[in-house]
Amino acid sequence: MEPVPTEIHPGVFWWTVPHPRIQQDVSSYYLAESGTRLDPMIPAEGLGWFGADAAGIPQRIVLTNRHHLRDSEAFDGKFGCSVHCNAAGLHEFANGADVEGFFVGDEVAPGVVAHEMDSICPDDTALHIAAAPGLLAFADALIHIGGEVRFVPDFLMDDPPAVKRGVVAAARRLAELDFDGLLFAHGDPVAEGGKAALQCFLDRNG
Repeated sequence: MEPVPTEIHPGVFWWTVPHPRIQQDVSSYYLAESGTRLDPMIPAEGLGWFGADAAGIPQRIVLTNRHHLRDSEAFDGKFGCSVHCNAAGLHEFANGADVEGFFVGDEVAPGVVAHEMDSICPDDTALHIAAAPGLLAFADALIHIGGEVRFVPDFLMDDPPAVKRGVVAAARRLAELDFDGLLFAHGDPVAEGGKAALQCFLDRNG
C-alpha cells in the first residue's frame, strides 16, 4: 500500500506499520469525522499528518482490546486526546498509561458503539461504526489474511474449541447489524462486501 494513510471510504483512513514486538504489519484506522483513531501506530508520514486539512485533529483513541495500546501515548502526548479501552482490560494499565474504560453497549465515540466479542479475552471488542456504508472493527478474535476472514492461529488461544465457538456466536450476532465494511487490527480491511465476507466465515464454521 501507499506509505501514507489510505482513504478507504470518505473520512475513513487506514495504514499499516510493522509492530516492533510481533514483527508483523498491523493495521490502524482514523475516523476523521469524529476525530477517532483505532489501535494506532505512528504512520510513515509521522504524527504531523494528522494535523493536515484532509484529516483534521484527533480527539480520542479507542482500543479494540487492551493489547492494542501501540503508539497511543505518543499520539496523546502530541494532541492531548483521551484513550479508551473495554473496562475488562483496564488492569493492563494500572501502573502505566492513562486509559479510560468503556462497557459493551456504550457509544465510545460519535457513531461508534462497542459490542461484545469476549471469547479470546474478556476485553476483546467489536466496534460498530456508522461512518461510510457501516463498518465493523475487530480486535484479535478475527483476522483477514490471504483474502479470507479467519480465526487467529490456535496457539494464540487458551482453549481453541471453546474460543472458536464463542467467536462464531458473537459473529452471528454482529452479522445482524447494518454494515458493509470490515476493519481488522491484523490484516487488510474489507472496504466493500464485508457482510458477505463475514457470512462466508460463518458458513465455513457453522
